Amino acid sequence: MNNQENKNGKVYGFLKKFFDIKFWKFILVGIINTVVGEGVVLLLTNPVGWKQYSWGPGAAAFIGVVVGSIVSFFLNKSFTFKNKEKGWKPVVRFTVNILLCMLIRVAVATAVSAISKGAGWTLFGMDVDTFAGNLSWAVGAAVFVMVNYIGQRFFAFKEKKEENK
Repeated sequence: MNNQENKNGKVYGFLKKFFDIKFWKFILVGIINTVVGEGVVLLLTNPVGWKQYSWGPGAAAFIGVVVGSIVSFFLNKSFTFKNKEKGWKPVVRFTVNILLCMLIRVAVATAVSAISKGAGWTLFGMDVDTFAGNLSWAVGAAVFVMVNYIGQRFFAFKEKKEENK
């Protein structure tokens, strides 16, 4: 076997392990927590029958993210990664991971928006600013999902190696 075949085998093995069933469970949990979080936002900004208690969009979005994150924590901890660790450590690691992912998302989205506007990119008849906003949101969201998966799998809910008996 030559060096290139060995490298290809290692890359394939890594990708096969990385995109295993845990990845697809993570995606499913992400869909669920997005639906729940956005449902909370819709409920808080459009409360049918009790309009006098409507929240502003910023507060509603914050509460939606918090509720979605709580759903994500419990489902990913128990269903996706089957983490049995007790106490506050996994909560703290999860929270740190989410906050870092949000910061990375904002940084990436800001850079993509600036590049897109500077280059004058547009598509489907959108003006430059609208296209930059849509592109930066999509790229930022994709980066958030990728970094969040890595952070949850290898940091927040990292598998413990069994010690040899």
